[in-house]
Amino acid sequence: MALPLKARNACTFDQISLGEILLRLDPGEGRIRTARHFSAWEGGGEYNTSRGLRKCFGYKTAVCTALVDNEIGHLIEDFIMQGGVGTELIQWRDDDGIGRSVRNGLNFTERGFGIRGAVGNPDRGNTAASQLKPGDVDWDHLFGQLGVRWFHTGGIFAALSPSTAELTLEAVKAANRYGTIVSYDLNYRPSLWKTIGGLTKAQEVNRKIAGFVDVMIGNEEDFTASLGFEVFGSDPTLSPIDTAAFKAMIETALGDFPNFKVAATTLRRVISATSNDWAAILWHDGGFYESRAYPELEILDRVGGGDSFASGLQFGFMEFNDPQKAVDYGAAHGALASTTPGDTSMATRKEVEKILAGGGARVVR
Repeated sequence: MALPLKARNACTFDQISLGEILLRLDPGEGRIRTARHFSAWEGGGEYNTSRGLRKCFGYKTAVCTALVDNEIGHLIEDFIMQGGVGTELIQWRDDDGIGRSVRNGLNFTERGFGIRGAVGNPDRGNTAASQLKPGDVDWDHLFGQLGVRWFHTGGIFAALSPSTAELTLEAVKAANRYGTIVSYDLNYRPSLWKTIGGLTKAQEVNRKIAGFVDVMIGNEEDFTASLGFEVFGSDPTLSPIDTAAFKAMIETALGDFPNFKVAATTLRRVISATSNDWAAILWHDGGFYESRAYPELEILDRVGGGDSFASGLQFGFMEFNDPQKAVDYGAAHGALASTTPGDTSMATRKEVEKILAGGGARVVR
């Protein structure tokens, strides 16, 4: 059974996302602690899907977020505009001069190499997006009058504050009312939850939101940490890719969340920071669909690979309404995103489809 997607010509937006966008500062091949210069990018788990859908696949997308009206906020805005994502839903907050009451978030990120893993060091306390709350967005206008085919948010945004968790719940309920497909990437980050209740709080918040999600997405540990379902054991990075465990988990999850229409996970085994086994599996309407495997995928920058998987999956459903194509486009797009720096995909649809057709890495002249 296909997903009940709205017609493209009946909606202003193919997809919108709700999340925080950080200014990513990247020391390249070096370390944060010894860097003398950084490359600047934008990035955010939820936003990255909107950018991938727009820049790679040509869909009309926008992001719901908040930024401070200062030079850093407008630098992030400029990155967003370069990616083609609509900025009309951004809420601007007055700058107090020093960031005492509100600020824009930063994310210092090392790519890692070999035995040295990637490192993320976010500086995002008291940000504008973390202060968003229920009532700040007119969901009835957005979903009911403008029209949106697909709404995406996730566990990073929901973890920023009690008010963002409440806003996320308000948003998914509104999307449900108007027949917009809702996807949610669990994106468990221990650092975000450790001072506000840890795993217990993460599961409380995410399970409440999960009751209104159509398409649930997670990586190797997310379903366990965020929803309480055992999938890959205590250390998923050391476990072999185990599709049987995922299938067993789905049977349990559907007992708690019969609203799920799709559940999907990336299957990553970390050999080193620069070499991962990579694949994906998707459940839909009683069937399981597996992507091609990408053994020993060479990684330049793994950050954002899961978000590119999510955007490719969304494209596969919105373009073809086909679960096999969804998992195939997602896995290929995520693999390609891991070969370039920054959080966001630099791939084209033509490149993704070349990989899907079995194309290799021979030089293109």
